Amino acid sequence: MRSVSLVALALTALVACGSEPTEAPKEEPVKTEAPKAEAPKEEAPKAEARAEISNTVVLEANDMMQFNLKEIHVKAGEPVTLTLKHTGTMAKEAMGHNFVLLKAGEDVGAFALASASAKDSDFISPDMKDKVIANTTLVGGGESVEITFDAPAAGTYPFLCSFPGHYAMMKGEFIVH
Repeated sequence: MRSVSLVALALTALVACGSEPTEAPKEEPVKTEAPKAEAPKEEAPKAEARAEISNTVVLEANDMMQFNLKEIHVKAGEPVTLTLKHTGTMAKEAMGHNFVLLKAGEDVGAFALASASAKDSDFISPDMKDKVIANTTLVGGGESVEITFDAPAAGTYPFLCSFPGHYAMMKGEFIVH
């Protein structure tokens, strides 16, 4: 009988604990602060495949070492006008960009490595010039440069920025139809 009364007492205690009125949580006053002004951040452009064929190309480069296009499609044998715009703010000595179109099958890494010390020629090694179809000069933040050249024969050609260390992220395919 004693064990029955202990069990009954324990059940009564549990029921009593669960049935006590609880206090509603106190609401804290809402603090309102003016949002802090943040410096505008440069967003990385989303690299897009350029599906349409156009011989007028605007290629953007930024301070985050990115081109806005990974593919450029043009018509074979026709003049191509390419504008390279540096949308960042950094000087070309620190974050310069160029556009270099190489012949089909050329090794982008080998070209960039050989050109890394060619500062006086906008990071295009004189020994590698025969591998280049077209190139721009180096531009810094806020600058742009335009070149016109004839599109090569149908095929796929590599392009890159040859500023030291940039080619790993700043490269793409120049596809001629």
